[in-house]
Amino acid sequence: MASEASTRTIDADYLTGALRRSGVLDDGRVTEVVMSSSRSTVLSRIERLKIGYDSPARDAPASLILKTGLPERLGNETWDAGRQEVAFYTDVAPHMPERIVPVCFDAAWNPETRAWHLLLEDLTDTHVIATAWPLPPCFEQCQRVVHARARLAAIWWDHSSLGASVGSWLDASNMGRNLERFAEALAAFSDREGDRLPRARRDLFERLIANGPRLNQRVLSRRNMTIVQGDAHFWNCFLPSDGGDDVRLFDWDCWRVDVATDDLAYMIAMHWYPDRRAAMEGPLLDCFHAALIENGVRGYDRDALDEDYRLSALWQATTPIWQANGKIPPVIWWNNLERIFLAIEDLGCRRFLS
Repeated sequence: MASEASTRTIDADYLTGALRRSGVLDDGRVTEVVMSSSRSTVLSRIERLKIGYDSPARDAPASLILKTGLPERLGNETWDAGRQEVAFYTDVAPHMPERIVPVCFDAAWNPETRAWHLLLEDLTDTHVIATAWPLPPCFEQCQRVVHARARLAAIWWDHSSLGASVGSWLDASNMGRNLERFAEALAAFSDREGDRLPRARRDLFERLIANGPRLNQRVLSRRNMTIVQGDAHFWNCFLPSDGGDDVRLFDWDCWRVDVATDDLAYMIAMHWYPDRRAAMEGPLLDCFHAALIENGVRGYDRDALDEDYRLSALWQATTPIWQANGKIPPVIWWNNLERIFLAIEDLGCRRFLS
């Protein structure tokens, strides 16, 4: 049986209905639900459920992944992780022609209790995460992940659904409020952390806020835009165990309509130290751009990608501040803060603020 937090809704009857609605179960019924493993991440709980049926069910899954919110975060009205990820699997994933994300059989979010869950394809026996965090993958593994990200970006590149039925556009007033909120977040972070945020870095943030309306024109142009994952690190990717191309990207609680290089800067500039970036950053950006062209993107040259990547790296400096204020552990946000400032210097991102 599923855990106590899940048994109120995710039982055999509920799964029968969910699997019938998703089209993988005909007249049969789920008769048994056994939790075979369970673990908690920073933001969610992951359970592997073994499923039994009353008769052979050829297309129905023998196991599922149940993802739920952590009880201690359900009352946090500033955190919409569950709602965002449920929206992705209900509004975005069904319209993708390729399997670049796990199949979702059921997704629900309760606006009153903020409780949510996902019932996802179990890839445990066919896929692996490349390395144990924080060890970076090898170059060949990185290429496969970057190629999958480019395929995803190409699917939604300047798609007519963006901002209409898929995601939403930010306008100048939205972005102005976001800058105001970041200024408040920066002040809270600075008051709490003291000299862990040196004056020179505080100055860069203040210049970023001041120049934000001008820099935001890139997004306000609504050109060369797509869907980004947001939390796009290498450990949110499943690689096929057989070495094939069936890469799956998971954890979509921060997705949005934005510039594709936001994911690349988060994945590379914020998570790698200078020597590794110097060796692999350029070749992986080349790989991403070539895959965009291969998948039909036009009118976006390699120089445009490079310019977007540098601007994305500059904006990624704000991410560790949000992480710290959201009670993400210091082992994550502190290292992200140090690495992204190293990347900003190496990439010459300060020129955007002049």
